[in-house]
This record gives sequence, C-alpha cells and structure tokens, in this order.
Amino acid sequence: MSDLVEHGKLYIGGEWVDPAGTDTIEVVSPHTEQVIGRVPHASRADVDRAVAAARRSFAAGEWANAPLADRIAVVSRIKDAFAARSEEFARVIGAQNGTPVTSGVMVQSLAAMMVWDAAITVAGGFAFEERRAGALGPLLIRREPVGVVAAVVPWNVPQFTAAAKLAPALLAGCSVVLKVSPETPLDAYLLAEIASEAGVPEGVLSILPADREVSEYLVGHPGVDKVSFTGSVAAGKRVMEVAARHLGRVTLELGGKSAAVILPDADLDAAVAGIAPFAWMINGQACVAQTRILA
Repeated sequence: MSDLVEHGKLYIGGEWVDPAGTDTIEVVSPHTEQVIGRVPHASRADVDRAVAAARRSFAAGEWANAPLADRIAVVSRIKDAFAARSEEFARVIGAQNGTPVTSGVMVQSLAAMMVWDAAITVAGGFAFEERRAGALGPLLIRREPVGVVAAVVPWNVPQFTAAAKLAPALLAGCSVVLKVSPETPLDAYLLAEIASEAGVPEGVLSILPADREVSEYLVGHPGVDKVSFTGSVAAGKRVMEVAARHLGRVTLELGGKSAAVILPDADLDAAVAGIAPFAWMINGQACVAQTRILA
C-alpha cells in the first residue's frame, strides 16, 4: 500500500454515514512508520446509533426470524466474496500490522475464510429445535438468537477473529456491532463492502473503529445483550466487570502462555524442531504462540 487510504464515513446499520464527531484515526505502517491510512474515530454517539440500529433490526425480526436457509445464503455470499478478495485482505492487513506477505494470505485471509465456511457447515446441521423427554411430559428446546452482540476484535488477526464472532452470530439471527482495533481499521471497510453486497439487511451489522474508551462504552451499553471479546487478560477483566453492570452475557478469548507438552516417548529433537516455528507465528504476535515447552 503506497498511497494514503482515507475513509470519511462509518458503516452503521448497513449504511455509510457521517461520523458524529471529528476525531480521526491515523494508521501507521510498521514497515515504514509512515501514515498509510486515515478513518473516522467512532464516538459514543456513534455507538448509540449503531446499538439503536441493531435493536430496531432485531425487534423487527427480518433477519432474526428469517429461514435458516436465507441466512446461510447471505453468509455464504460473504464467505465467497472474502475468498475472492483474499489477496487484497492479506495485503491490507499486512500493511497495517506487519504480517509477512509470505504468510499473510494463509494466516490473515484463508484462515478467516475457513472460519466462515466452518460456521456455515455447523449451522446447516445445528439443532435449533430439539424434543426431549421431561419429568412432567415432553419438552421442546428451542435455541433462539440472543439479540444484539458487541464483538470486539484485536489487531493481530483482525479478520480471523471477526469471522469467529460474526459468522455464528449472523447465522443465529443476531444483530452485531463490530468494534475493530484502531491499529487495523482499513480491512474492516473491505468487510463492510462485502457484507453490504451480500445482502445483510439494514441495521443488522455496524462496524466501528475506535479506541479502548469507546470499546468500554460499547461493552457496557444497556442495549447490548452479549459481548464477545478477544484481547489481553487485563482488558478481558475490565470487559467482564463493565458488562456485569447490566448482567450482560460475556465470552472472553484472552491471551496467555500456550504450552506444548512433549510426552516421554516422543522424539525430543524432532518435537522441538516442529514446535519452534509456532512460537514466532505472525512475528510472535499470536495468543496461541507456543511460548512454553513442557518436556
């Protein structure tokens, strides 16, 4: 990416709208330390608009009550478009977070596409309704969408983590506000284009680039039913604390020290040689990096 990429709009409720404020985010290349992009910095007012749009869409039921086959068709179009633009996604993400070009297509793009594909496969065979025997008679277990989901993703694998949150939520019939990292907001604009072209209904998806302060406002918003967060342990503790104020449901995927266990009967030299590269995946910026070996 040699030219400056600038976006002046925010994707809220499926529409490109002017931001409520004037603050911007400058994206700095880790390769050159030059500014390569500039996007609006979403404000609390933008979060309010996004959550309100999500609530309206969920209450209207066009997406939540749509036949599963219809939701699968839309999400499949997202997956197919993502696959078709995989090299573009890899290039844009790598320019922002420094992922080497040689691994970017697989780590940043195709891995995300496979998550979309896996979710579609699971949804196709998922038992949204199940009959069981009960103590007082037969029971019908019905699994329904939780409502409005706040999805917060990190900068290291932005589309992979976004797919892991968006695909299941959309297939279940939820409306989603996706909060992307200020370090990697440019690829989120590509995702918004794809979602819009795929036919995601009005209000179902908003994508907001913002910092931690706005993230905290989003995860603590009373209009949010479920929070899905990927990030540090410290940030995850804060997310849980803030969301607990209104008894919001929370799923946390937090960074840690991933251990590789080598059993006594293993070939130690061969095992270490196989493990070592995984300590440096994405230049070491991976929550599943093999940073401990227990032999």
